[in-house]
Amino acid sequence: MAGIILRTLITMLGLFVASAVIPGVQIVGAGTFIIAAVLLGLVNGFVRPIAFVLTLPLTIVTLGLFLLVLNAAMFGLVAAMLDNFSVAGFWSAIFGAIIVGITSTIASWYIGPEGRYEVFVIRRD
Repeated sequence: MAGIILRTLITMLGLFVASAVIPGVQIVGAGTFIIAAVLLGLVNGFVRPIAFVLTLPLTIVTLGLFLLVLNAAMFGLVAAMLDNFSVAGFWSAIFGAIIVGITSTIASWYIGPEGRYEVFVIRRD
């Protein structure tokens, strides 16, 4: 449970950075950040796998670059669900999805499956 809450907070941080850095992404209100982070997790957990399978041939032909479009579509879908979350266009959605993805990836390097901060030390004797 702590892992889910921590990853939601990390997604909120990514959304905050995206709204601060990208002119086309606007999120108003702290409650909207929370709901958007939860919805983004749900959309990425349920809708994205189905969309990934349906667009797999296109993803293979583009050598994986279509995944950026797929991530932007999930970002835009969440924005369409919320009134206080707006994305100006395709490129804003692409860059917003990239920023949220980078933030989540960097944070996931340091967070284990239990939601705790973990560092592995390898000792050679």
